[in-house]
Amino acid sequence: MNSPLPPAEELALIDRELAQLDSRRVYLLARRDWLLRLIQQPGAAAVHWGPAASGSAAWTAGPSGPAKEASAPGAQNVLLTLGAVLLAVAALAFTLVSWGSMGIAGRSAVLAVVTAAALAAPAVLLRRGLRSTAESVAAVGLLLTVLDAYALYAVGMPDSDGTGYTAGAAAVLAAVWAGYGSALRTLRIPLPAALVAAQLPLPLAAVAWQAGPLGVGWALLVTATLDAAPALRVRAAALPAALLGSAALLVGAAQSWSAGSAAQALGPAALLLAGAALGAAAAWREPRVWGAALVGGVAAVVAVAGVARPELAPGWAVVAHLVVGLPLLAAVRVSALPEAVRRGAVGAGAVVGVLGALASGAAVAPVLVARLRVLEEVWAATTPAADPYGPGASAAVGLLLTAGAAWWLSRVSARPEPGVLAVVLGWSGLFTAPVLLGFPVAVVFAVQLAVTGAAGFLALRTSGRGAGIAAAACALTGAVNVSLGALDGRAATFAVWGLLGVGCAAGAAYGPAARWLRSAAAVCAVGCATGLLVASAAVTDLAVVWWALPVLAVPALVAALGPRLGAVRLPAEIAAGVSGVLALALSAGRPGTLALALALSGVVCAGAAVRPERRVLGWAAGVLFAAATWVRLVEAGVTAPEAYTLPVTVPALAVGFLRRRRDARASSWTAYGPGLAATLLPSLLAAWADADWVRPLVLGVAALAVTLAGARWRLQAPLLLGGAVLAAVAVHELAPYVVQVAGALPRWVLPALAGVLLLAVGATYEKRLRDARRLRAVIGRLG
Repeated sequence: MNSPLPPAEELALIDRELAQLDSRRVYLLARRDWLLRLIQQPGAAAVHWGPAASGSAAWTAGPSGPAKEASAPGAQNVLLTLGAVLLAVAALAFTLVSWGSMGIAGRSAVLAVVTAAALAAPAVLLRRGLRSTAESVAAVGLLLTVLDAYALYAVGMPDSDGTGYTAGAAAVLAAVWAGYGSALRTLRIPLPAALVAAQLPLPLAAVAWQAGPLGVGWALLVTATLDAAPALRVRAAALPAALLGSAALLVGAAQSWSAGSAAQALGPAALLLAGAALGAAAAWREPRVWGAALVGGVAAVVAVAGVARPELAPGWAVVAHLVVGLPLLAAVRVSALPEAVRRGAVGAGAVVGVLGALASGAAVAPVLVARLRVLEEVWAATTPAADPYGPGASAAVGLLLTAGAAWWLSRVSARPEPGVLAVVLGWSGLFTAPVLLGFPVAVVFAVQLAVTGAAGFLALRTSGRGAGIAAAACALTGAVNVSLGALDGRAATFAVWGLLGVGCAAGAAYGPAARWLRSAAAVCAVGCATGLLVASAAVTDLAVVWWALPVLAVPALVAALGPRLGAVRLPAEIAAGVSGVLALALSAGRPGTLALALALSGVVCAGAAVRPERRVLGWAAGVLFAAATWVRLVEAGVTAPEAYTLPVTVPALAVGFLRRRRDARASSWTAYGPGLAATLLPSLLAAWADADWVRPLVLGVAALAVTLAGARWRLQAPLLLGGAVLAAVAVHELAPYVVQVAGALPRWVLPALAGVLLLAVGATYEKRLRDARRLRAVIGRLG
């Protein structure tokens, strides 16, 4: 197209216009985003903007201006609140400080005019759309009405009772504020303020009339009842209703528990029952407040049982509360009740049951712990015929009541917790009942054994559920407790431990039960058998070291049964091993008896190792035989063990050599390990206790030869055994010099050397790991 400008100038003009358009586009997009965010903020519609001229924006605020740290509504609320606070402070100062400088007429006129203006101004401000300002002025007006009430008391009725006047003034102010808030419904402050003021008249009036704690409680409860009506429509009213209702129930419960007679408990009972009715009514009307029904249910239990409490012993008072409270659990089956009421009633019954169980459990716990006293003097026959610790039968009755309720609840609900509680509480009550009732010792043991057996049978039948696990724990606890109690007399020890052993053995043989439960029963059976053998030995006049011989019969019997034990074989063998260790500990007081016990233990292990699946016990048998031999040699005063070991080592190595020739896959540990260890290890022990140099020298040379032989023929056992013995001999010979050098060096040298060593190891850590892997691979490839 044609243009009067030269092409170069026209091109420059177009570029400038395009740049301006781009700049304008960026500004408008930013402005658009800012306006969108502003519209989404509350109160954005009240923001007024100045007119905009074409070309440039003429906004009162914009993204190009400084960033605002507070929104306009926020700044407005801060200013209004601050103004209201300052006016309130000024009013308080005028009333409390400057009051005396004016006459009565002046004071009344000033307060009346200011209060009327403050209460009338919000109506005008609301018509002009200034709601926040109206709220602030209304708050000042409400405060002025309080000051008016104070001024009236200070001037007109200074001699009247302050508490009674405050109650009346609070009632009048609550009515005035409620009417004011109803007239100006747009205001949010007057009605809540009236609700708060309405909480004071009745309690303050009860205090002023000296109505006593019960009178105050009734005043609180009536006020809570009055709050409950608006709480159905206004949720904020529920809080004062709950607080005052709870306070009234606490007053009633305190008075019921402190009553000295049934007649004195009637008044608190009436208060508690009224509170319970209020809670049930609230839950009936509002399903979300089922907690009110729960609190009401507990209050009803305290009310009814509290009448009987002064006439009962403390333990039976707990039973009385349980008798009244546990039937509330039946509400779970009453479908006619609303869900909230039913839920609250069941919760109240559960709370009463838990508290009663805890109280009864605390009473019977000393009965179980008292059995530990028997350990102070075994077989002293000092168990009393009557129980000196517990409160009597009330604790057992309380536990059985809660157990029955929990069992019933487990039958009607699908939750496992009630069943677990039923088992634990029932066992506790039945197990301690004969002691609490003061039955003879024989009857106590008979009942406790029966209860323990019943718990064990229940565990075997229901081992896969929570109740079965709880029954197993109860059976184990009962077995331990009755076993401790049986130590008080010899006859009781044999009878109780024998019956427990038979019962545990029967449980281990019960096939349908879970494997873990049968294994536990097998371990208990082995333990009972061990205890019976120890007790049998203790009856005789044998020394303690000889008790080990009958105890060794337990591992011998378990090893003989072997595969017949089935699934419980391994736990039974482990328990038998513990019995064997006990036998060795009993025989440790005399070397000859210890050697005999070690030899017999070796025989048991060797007999068990005959079976292919227990071949590993052959090593244990060899160790036990060697230990028995050396104990006997030490007892004989032998100082040259090589005279006894070399005759064994030489043929053992020869046998190993022949085996390796027939079976190239045989391990060097099997072929040469026992023969080399038979001489090297005893000689090493002797060398460490020998102050001369001949034995260490000879042993070191022999160990060096064995190590070189193992390296030459690539045999793992000679290499590692010879190397280990050679290193131990070297440490033994160098230890005195190392100690001497370490004592001559400054103390900072050793930490410094350790630090350098750690740095060196850390710097070459990866290389060390690689070398270690290579060494392990080389040793693994040896024969």
